[in-house]
Amino acid sequence: MAVYLHTIGVEVPERRVTNRELSEFVDTDDEWIRSHTGIGSRHIAADGTVTSDLAAAAARKALGKAGISAAELDLIVVATATPDYFGFPSTACIVQEKLRAGCPALDLTAGCSGFVYALDVASGMMEAKGWEHALVLGAETLTRITNWEDRATCVLLGDGAGAAVLSRAGEGGSRILTSHLGAEGAGAGDLRLVQAERSRTFHPSAPMVPLLEMNGRSVYNFAVRIIPALVERLLELAGKELEEIAWIVPHQANARIIQAAAKRLRVPEGRFFMNIEEYANTSSASIPIALDEMDSKGLLSRGDLVMLLAFGSGLTYGGTLLRW
Repeated sequence: MAVYLHTIGVEVPERRVTNRELSEFVDTDDEWIRSHTGIGSRHIAADGTVTSDLAAAAARKALGKAGISAAELDLIVVATATPDYFGFPSTACIVQEKLRAGCPALDLTAGCSGFVYALDVASGMMEAKGWEHALVLGAETLTRITNWEDRATCVLLGDGAGAAVLSRAGEGGSRILTSHLGAEGAGAGDLRLVQAERSRTFHPSAPMVPLLEMNGRSVYNFAVRIIPALVERLLELAGKELEEIAWIVPHQANARIIQAAAKRLRVPEGRFFMNIEEYANTSSASIPIALDEMDSKGLLSRGDLVMLLAFGSGLTYGGTLLRW
């Protein structure tokens, strides 16, 4: 039973903070940020806006495009590293209530690989149970766990949400051909949340939460190594050649990671879609945000093979191959 990615909806906060604005209170500048990351700006959720708000807004857009009501959903999966509540209830249950849906709902934690992991979980459950429709979300308010005193990480992060409606009906949808997930738990300490004194620069009324800590060099090395291996594994599973892939859509972590991986694969950078300059790293939301932009700009054609690649805390990694 084939599963199709039917539609995508995106919600990005209105507030846009450029590198120049960031440099007013962080010891950095536009040239340093761009040269090290490729980032030019990031969107930051308004104080009081939580992850489920962005997720529900993105979901309504995706459902509206699909012509599917929330009542028709058989499953909601929310991938997030920044849930409304650290512990419980799940953000997915809060999204379910905001949408007035009546289906099972669960959160999934796989860091920046979350959206790809959630696609695999949802499509597998649909196939096993014969369900018709599922909603998969990657949603983050990363600026709430940002340590604004750490210039190496604070420049990287932004907020946003992307939603995908999965359906068993193929008309107008993009078929999920194959996927592969993995993890290297030995690197779990390289990207984590730790207790630290919190800056309330953008969210003065938010509760105290742990802050992000990253071993940048280790994460960089992991990503540059795992992307080519993941590409090769997906090609092997699908029986395809690299030349057949129209687009590679990676998690938007750092432009330098993507450029290094492209060089290892001997693939022109232009076949890797990047919009990190505008949105920065939105973790599990980055791939659906990228897909939505590509679709709206007419970059994707019917029949294109599109490869989604992700890597993140855990350390996790995963990929999905779509026939657009």
